[in-house]
Amino acid sequence: MPSKPRILFISQVYVPDPAAVGQYMADAASALAKRGYDVRVLTSARGYADPSVKYPRHEWRDGVEIIRLPLSSLGKRTILHRLAGQLMFLFQAVLRGLFTPRLAGMVVSTSPPMASVATLAIHWIRRVPFTFWAMDLNPDQVIATGAMKPEALPVKALDWLNRRTLKAASAVIALDPFMADRLHAKLDVRDKITVFPPWPMEDDLRIVAKADNPFIARHQLENKRVVMYSGNHGLTTPVDLLVDASLELGEGNPLHFMFIGAGAGKRVVDEAIAKHQPKNLVSLPYQPLSEICYSLSAADVHLVLMSEELIGIVHPCKVYGAMAVGKPILFMGPVPSHISEILELAPIGWRIPTGDRQAVRDVLAEIERLPQDELEAMGQRARELVNERFSKETLCRRFCDVVEGTLPERVRLSTQAPSLAT
Repeated sequence: MPSKPRILFISQVYVPDPAAVGQYMADAASALAKRGYDVRVLTSARGYADPSVKYPRHEWRDGVEIIRLPLSSLGKRTILHRLAGQLMFLFQAVLRGLFTPRLAGMVVSTSPPMASVATLAIHWIRRVPFTFWAMDLNPDQVIATGAMKPEALPVKALDWLNRRTLKAASAVIALDPFMADRLHAKLDVRDKITVFPPWPMEDDLRIVAKADNPFIARHQLENKRVVMYSGNHGLTTPVDLLVDASLELGEGNPLHFMFIGAGAGKRVVDEAIAKHQPKNLVSLPYQPLSEICYSLSAADVHLVLMSEELIGIVHPCKVYGAMAVGKPILFMGPVPSHISEILELAPIGWRIPTGDRQAVRDVLAEIERLPQDELEAMGQRARELVNERFSKETLCRRFCDVVEGTLPERVRLSTQAPSLAT
């Protein structure tokens, strides 16, 4: 029996690391393995945010071979630490990729932002096609946040790399139309781009009733209406107004605010708790993936934040997890944006213009007064949208079709192996 064609994934993060990019890469890699391909992943042997966390150097997960490279993550303490870890990862990935047997295709995303360096090197030498999956855009992000000027040398270098990657890629995937427009501005890739959002982590998500939820019992949330932000707390997704609102409402109000995750932007939450010790404001670390269905289901409303400067640059994936567990959305951000377009599909939540303090008070008052059955009906409509438009089965299948379409016809296996839907 002939050996299977191999597809190589290059990503500095991969499960069980909690970074979202790694989780999406794992779903995609597993789906391609189910189609019959020999899928191999090159990733880091240490945690991306916490390099003290070590993972097995070699293992198999869901039919996918994972090779974890040493000295590939030095943490996120400084830009220098990030850069050094990325460069060591890329150097090792190039060497491994050049000598990977039966290599038919590759997949690369934007973690790290320079990950496509390794893919380009392998592509140029071995002439192997690859799919570029844009999860976020840099240097656009560092420019939008003011970290660097457009004329800075690293910015120009990374933009040059983006154009080379877009030109060489056999297929490009963007998460929303706004991101696609930004990619077209760098290089016109309309002939090879596909646009669809990321999927909710449905394997780890399910709707958990309040009475059966140990997270609710553990944090004494039985008689509280919980507004939750779960995920990365970036400086570009400020939670200041919600923290201020929680302090204004005080502990006598039934609204309870929970901020779960990590990031530089979470300092506002932790400082408010340290200074005021409010009983209606809670800060928790990232929850294990095996427990996330309980934490997400404990919320009555999920908060999603988006700054106007980052439209088309980042894509708040947390909205799909919240919808998957049947919860309404409170979106603080601009129109138009991908999240505002989702809210227009059905009455599943509220939108607050960025920085509008009075709108925050008004919407929170409405959430407080809303009958429980109406709140649950909003969440049910959100869950129905996931089933109709954003399910993992549907979107993961589209991803596999795109990647398989880049492969030489002689090695495609879709007619020989069962699809993801079976």
